[in-house]
Amino acid sequence: MSTETAARPRPRPGAGQPGPAAAPVVTGIGVTAPNGLGTEAWWAAVLRGESGIRPVGRFDAAQYPARLSGEVPGFDAAAHLPGRLLPQTDHMTRLALTAADEALADAGVDPAALPDYCAGVVTAGSAGGYEFGQKELQALWSKGGQYVSAYQSFAWFYAVNSGQISIKNGLRGPSGVLVTEQAGGLDAVAQARRQIRKGVRLVVTGGVDSSICPWGWAAHLAGGELSTAEDPARAFLPFSADADGHVVGEGGALLVLEDAAAARARGAGIYGSVAGYAATFDPPPGSGGAPRLRTAAELALGDAGLTPADVDVVFADAAGRRSADREEAEAIAGLFGRYAVPVTAPKTMTGRLAAGGASLDLAAALLSLRDQVVPPTVNSGAPAADCPIDLVTEARRPGPLRTALVLARGRGGFNAAVVVRAAA
Repeated sequence: MSTETAARPRPRPGAGQPGPAAAPVVTGIGVTAPNGLGTEAWWAAVLRGESGIRPVGRFDAAQYPARLSGEVPGFDAAAHLPGRLLPQTDHMTRLALTAADEALADAGVDPAALPDYCAGVVTAGSAGGYEFGQKELQALWSKGGQYVSAYQSFAWFYAVNSGQISIKNGLRGPSGVLVTEQAGGLDAVAQARRQIRKGVRLVVTGGVDSSICPWGWAAHLAGGELSTAEDPARAFLPFSADADGHVVGEGGALLVLEDAAAARARGAGIYGSVAGYAATFDPPPGSGGAPRLRTAAELALGDAGLTPADVDVVFADAAGRRSADREEAEAIAGLFGRYAVPVTAPKTMTGRLAAGGASLDLAAALLSLRDQVVPPTVNSGAPAADCPIDLVTEARRPGPLRTALVLARGRGGFNAAVVVRAAA
């Protein structure tokens, strides 16, 4: 288990006296999602309840039992990136570079004008290495190329993905990649927050993922958690009595996280602050230990100096499997009370995006605070009787909203929770 404890007084670079560390703020958002390319296009689709789940289009999936996915629509890498980068990158990296460009532009940051080493990149990776690995194997089979092990392939791929963002934008500060599957987008933001508390001015952070390729699909199927429904409106139904799996999607969100004082000094627009974070790890299956998602949420609220009564909306992990949904609903109801806080899962419109999913939820939470509206959970309908939560299933629900809690669980027992607060 790992947790980041409640905020304590920490010295700030250049300060004569230690003082409480201000929560870093989000000043830019970049999105590539199955129901919208670009932040505002995606957010408008979310508020309309418009799904991006449809039959797989990136390869012929007719031979597989699961044939639906969430794919980023109308993405032409050549229209978004310099031609020199196209031979060096795969689909996932191109999506990530596009999201990073949007996030930096949205934040009003000119990377070339930043002092050396004051800005870095911390992202999350998970399943996207499958497509890269498949290309390596295809090269081996067709050309007799040098063998690259799966481990080497994935590790190198993730480093390159984060490194491409750093190199393209000249961000030579701290960098890194976290691999905790669906929880990764939150864990990366937490690591970026640590770097800012150490004195780094700005970090591009979050996650973008894509594994919609034959090799990746085989791995997803082997996990036994995909829905085999053929109707996009019935394939991903978290918290429903009819839930029977999830849909794989691609994309995610990258955020610009900044030191609060530096952001305000340059007059940056602020979406909100990352006020609290915690991570926990579930006990081994069959050990009899209880899941620890609720503990992560409690610790994140403690880190933010808040109580459950301060939370206005919860963005759920929403696994789409009956047992996992029941566990999450019990965690939420146990912490807040039965039906006591609005809960939403806009990922029903995108599918689960692996490392990109939680950071996209974080973007949705920040935009919810900005626009004072809770986005819907489409298709699921009323939650099952054993999921006693106030699931937002109408078109949208108005605020007031001040604080949001974002939850995420990754394959293998990872739990993460982030608390975001509206800009003052």
